[in-house]
Amino acid sequence: MAPLAPGLKTIEDALEIRRRILFAFEAAERAPDPTRQATWLTFVVVGGGPTGAELAGQIAELARDTLRRDFRTIDPRSARIVLVEGTSRVLPALPPSLSAKARRSLERLGVTVQLDRMVSGIDPEGVILQPQVGGAERIATRTVIWAAGVRASKLAGALAEQAGAELDRAGRITVSPQLTLPGHPEVFALGDMVRVSDGRGGVLPLPGVAPTAMQQGRYAARVITRRLRGKADPRPFRYLDKGNLATIGRLRAVGNVKRVRLGGFLAWAAWLGVHLYYLAGLQNRLHVLLRWTASFVTRGRGARLITGPAGPPESAAGARPRRASTARETRPTLTRHGRS
Repeated sequence: MAPLAPGLKTIEDALEIRRRILFAFEAAERAPDPTRQATWLTFVVVGGGPTGAELAGQIAELARDTLRRDFRTIDPRSARIVLVEGTSRVLPALPPSLSAKARRSLERLGVTVQLDRMVSGIDPEGVILQPQVGGAERIATRTVIWAAGVRASKLAGALAEQAGAELDRAGRITVSPQLTLPGHPEVFALGDMVRVSDGRGGVLPLPGVAPTAMQQGRYAARVITRRLRGKADPRPFRYLDKGNLATIGRLRAVGNVKRVRLGGFLAWAAWLGVHLYYLAGLQNRLHVLLRWTASFVTRGRGARLITGPAGPPESAAGARPRRASTARETRPTLTRHGRS
C-alpha cells in the first residue's frame, strides 16, 4: 500500500503529502463532473493516533480556512476528511475522556471519524474498510495518508540476520534490556526498529514516539561511557513516560501530563512549549516561534507549492492513472508563493 498511501516519517514524506493534498484540490477544480470532484475532494487518513489526528485536523483547516477563496469552480470547504481507526476510540494512548474530547473537536472541524475499522485494501481510486461486524465499505478517494504505523527499517533485518535473531510482524528486532543485540553486547540498536526485552521473556510496552528513542539514545551513551571508564553497565533501560500531547487544530489539543488532563487552549499551549523546548539551539527556537506566530495571526500557510513529479501519484503497479481533464487551462493555480 506504500506507493498509494505515504506515511509521515521524513521531510521527503511531508513534501509528498503536501503535493498530493494540493494536487487533489487542483484536480478537483479541473474535474468535468461532480462525482470526480467529490472523489478528489475526499481525503482518508488511516490511523487515529497523534499523527493521524493532527493530519486530519490540519487538512480540515486547510480546506475550510486557508484555501477557501483560492478556486473558481469548487468550494474547498466541501472537502470530506475521513479519519479511520482500528480501535474503539481515537488517541487510544490517552484516557477515554480525552479521546472523546478529541473526537468531538475533530468532528467540529468537519472530520468524519470511522472507528473499529481496518483498511483491507487501497487502489488508485479508493480505499476499502473492513468493520468488525458487517460487510466491507469502499470510500472513493484519490488521496490516502498512512498514519497507522509502518514496518521497521531494513537495517533491523540485516542486524537480525547477522545476529541470528528473529523479527516480529513489524520487522523489529528484540534487543536486551541494555539495548544491545543478542550475543553482541558491543552493538546497540534502538528506536522504532527494536523491541526491548524485559529480561523475563517478555518485552517492554514502549510507545513508538520520539521521546522513547531520545531516552534510549541517552541510555546507550551512558552505557558506552561507563564501559570506557571500566565500570559495570547501569541498570536495565526503563522508559519514563512524561505524558502525551496531541494537537488537533487551531487552539485545539488534548494531553495527559503526569496524570494531569489538559484540553483546549491549555493543552495547545503546552504542546507548542514542549516542541519549542526540544528543538536544538536557541536560533531554531526563535525562528520556529516567529514562523508559528505569523502563521497563527494571518491564518495562512506561506508556501503552498506543488513540488515533485507532475501529475497524480502512480499506482502500485507503476501505471499512471489518467490525469484530470482541464476545465479551464488559463485559471490560476496554487504553484506559486501565497494565494492565487
